[in-house]
Amino acid sequence: MTGEAGVVDLLVVGGGTAGLVAARTAARLGASVLLVERVRTGGECLWTGCVPSKALLAAAHAAADARAAARLGVRVGDGTHGAVAVDFPAVLAGVRRAIAAVQPDDSVESLEAGGVEVLSGTARFTGPAAAEVDTGAAGVRVVRFRSAVLATGSDPVVPDVPGLAGAAPLTNEDVWTVDDLPRRLLVVGGGAIGCELGQAFARLGSAVTLVESGSRLLVREDPEAAALLARALAADGIDLRTGVALRSVHPAADGAHRAELSDGTTVGFERVVVAAGRRPRTAGLELAAAGVDVDEHGQVVTDTALRTSNPWIFAAGDVTAHPRFTHVAGVHGSTAAGNAVLGLRRRADPAVPRVTFTQPEVAAVGVAAQDGRHVLTVRHEEVDRARAEDAGPGFTRLVLDRRNRIVGATVVGPRAGEMLSELALAVRLRCTAADLAGTMHAYPTYADGSWKAAIARVQDQLDGRLARLAVQVLRRWHRSATTRGRVPVSRRR
Repeated sequence: MTGEAGVVDLLVVGGGTAGLVAARTAARLGASVLLVERVRTGGECLWTGCVPSKALLAAAHAAADARAAARLGVRVGDGTHGAVAVDFPAVLAGVRRAIAAVQPDDSVESLEAGGVEVLSGTARFTGPAAAEVDTGAAGVRVVRFRSAVLATGSDPVVPDVPGLAGAAPLTNEDVWTVDDLPRRLLVVGGGAIGCELGQAFARLGSAVTLVESGSRLLVREDPEAAALLARALAADGIDLRTGVALRSVHPAADGAHRAELSDGTTVGFERVVVAAGRRPRTAGLELAAAGVDVDEHGQVVTDTALRTSNPWIFAAGDVTAHPRFTHVAGVHGSTAAGNAVLGLRRRADPAVPRVTFTQPEVAAVGVAAQDGRHVLTVRHEEVDRARAEDAGPGFTRLVLDRRNRIVGATVVGPRAGEMLSELALAVRLRCTAADLAGTMHAYPTYADGSWKAAIARVQDQLDGRLARLAVQVLRRWHRSATTRGRVPVSRRR
């Protein structure tokens, strides 16, 4: 059956983070909103990304902390590595509980309660202001809209490596379907997802080999931060192979497999997780009919206000060229919706915080340390909270411009992601090192690292020639003033 609806103020295609936030934002602004989702609302973050991965990491880090507790005088069992038992099915049950706890926030019922109409089906554009939604048994619905937001997300990339398909490769989207802990696990990719999953499975008991074709892990992050993480992963027993690529996969005995690498070595494994990037999900949308351009990577092209080549259609989240983080999708979804229904030109915030939730955490925002920038680094050896907890290597690094404004930061260590919020605000508000130094921080916290770095910069400035001269003048003036103030009144006559 085919029917025709009236014109909606905003059509949102995709019910992941970007789509959910866009739809709710527009509805709060009084717009009529139709959200179309082909599978289930919540997107990758809820079902296969942020929520399950952080629940898995919580279990993995708990196991590692228990094994390492002896350094603080606490012994589990006989204190040996094997004294900590991991119940993998129970771990997966905990992952499912975490998803179930968050799911109501992203549900159809929650959206409808906020004034959003939700339609289950597959959308395709038929013109610059029209689309059709195939709802299956209910037929096709014609939708006309004043504006639209594309928020269809992305899919994991599985490279075309000979024999890899025969090994039933997993990605972050289906690794949760594994019932038993793999005895030997191969992880392909040394970005955030590969490092997080690799460390999680290693700490839960898998023998993990991680292969990264680049020269190091986390190629977009501070090299020293990546090196500290590499040492931590190696300490967890992970066999790191950087600078080599997966060339082919072959069957081996007992249902196992053998991977051949570009350096001529081989790796045996039972399961393989591919974390080799993601591609935007635009197939079947018929974007050309809507006048929406994509780049050579299939990403929807947007301007700084998230507007596409069709001035009435916006895009947010993984379907664009912007960094693929849930928080970026959410903020950009709100920005796109506000611009779409109010006619604004708000720009997408360029200061994007990012966190790899390994132990140690690696968190960064803004520009990296580079020539022409003043760089301040405080190591954990100088942070009392890290000393008290025997936290191991880590650091806080601030990057300043010529006006001593904070333009970037990297933090490696416990709670680095929590510390980053203050630094992201500092970058966004163009705060100076003096602004940060003048803000009282609670003691003892890991935030002492950023505070000490800022204080050190202010102290360096006070040691400058002009600053020393100004201090001397003020001291002399104050000394003279206090001396005059102490002379008795009778003697002043």
